[in-house]
Amino acid sequence: GGLWRFTSKVCSVTKCSDFAVSGQWEVVTMHEEKQESAIFDAVMVCTGFLTNPYLPLDSFPGINAFKGQYFHSRQYKHPDIFKDKRVLVIGMGNSGTDIAVEASHLAEKVFLSTTGGGWVISRIFDSGYPWDMVFMTRFQNMLRNSLPTPIVTWLMERKINNWLNHANYGLIPEDRTQLKEFVLNDELPGRIITGKVFIRPSIKEVKENSVIFNNTSKEEPIDIIVFATGYTFAFPFLDESVVKVEDGQASLYKYIFPAHLQKPTLAIIGLIKPLGSMIPTGETQARWAVQVLKGVNKLPPPSVMIEEINARKENKPSWFGLCYCKALQSDYITYIDELLTYINAKPNLFSMLLTDPHLALTVFFGPCSPYQFRLTGPGKWEGARNAIMTQWDRTFKVIKARVVQESPSPFESFLKVFSFLALLVAIFLIFL
Repeated sequence: GGLWRFTSKVCSVTKCSDFAVSGQWEVVTMHEEKQESAIFDAVMVCTGFLTNPYLPLDSFPGINAFKGQYFHSRQYKHPDIFKDKRVLVIGMGNSGTDIAVEASHLAEKVFLSTTGGGWVISRIFDSGYPWDMVFMTRFQNMLRNSLPTPIVTWLMERKINNWLNHANYGLIPEDRTQLKEFVLNDELPGRIITGKVFIRPSIKEVKENSVIFNNTSKEEPIDIIVFATGYTFAFPFLDESVVKVEDGQASLYKYIFPAHLQKPTLAIIGLIKPLGSMIPTGETQARWAVQVLKGVNKLPPPSVMIEEINARKENKPSWFGLCYCKALQSDYITYIDELLTYINAKPNLFSMLLTDPHLALTVFFGPCSPYQFRLTGPGKWEGARNAIMTQWDRTFKVIKARVVQESPSPFESFLKVFSFLALLVAIFLIFL
């Protein structure tokens, strides 16, 4: 993976004959029809889970008779192809929703077909704040994980429906007990309510120039079908004895290391779906992996790793917090904190409270931005504290062009005291 090898195709990654001793790998690549082989002390596979477009044509009876154009969302480049066309987008993930909205500005009519529905949220949270900077805080995460799953689910559903009543728009998920990936789209509700996008259920049958949806016998004329049906992943350059993909996941310790290798010199980076940003998740994985590859950190015995992998595969609900029951799903802050603990880079709130209470409050109640992961440990950044304390200033600097003098709120001092007391209680509960 990575741009530095982008022009080369990786043909194979195999163990060297003395792998049990050296832990080395032979990597064969193809560049301009010429094969090259090289020996490496370690390999990090960073291809992620969006590698192979999933196009389940067998699930759409009659698709072979369709005379219009159809393609996977990965092939989509520009909305001009939809001009004056009748468009059907299948799949209500982020890609499908984005394509449907873009198409609706040019197409004659747009249908968005969804089997299970989804939660559509705005990028803008209360008071105009970016939603992830408000939602993804250590305080909010601790609160969610302290409450029973049904209560957390109800609270989140209520909050999401305050912006958009999903039942009224035909969007509400059929299964609301398991966490579904949020669909970030500010435009979709407006396109639906103005008749530019029509939400429909799954496809019953595809005809030569039309489709029939499952809730009706009426045929809808269609010119273009876009399959936003997601991706599968595989490692064709690795033998199945090294990494085997089953049921949409691989047997990896902490989503990174194969548990059965004699030497831990192969790391899989980015094969995870956190409820949060993928980039800092992958970076944190890489930081820990490097420490393991260097021998600074040691992995547990294979039996311990395999036991944890099998327990994760069972997907048993914890009954508290959000339900991460689908393959590769994880709690963003909890997972990253676990990896940071291994490299002594997790922020110590208790110690911080004694030495730098202002920073402690900001770290606990403020956005859990990646600056926090650079306060200590290998790769420590001296500018991390200042970046944390000024992140809101940078967030609004580009949009707050008109400045109005604001009078201080009478509750400001009270809220600061309350926040400080809440932090003390939270830390007490954590270490109790």
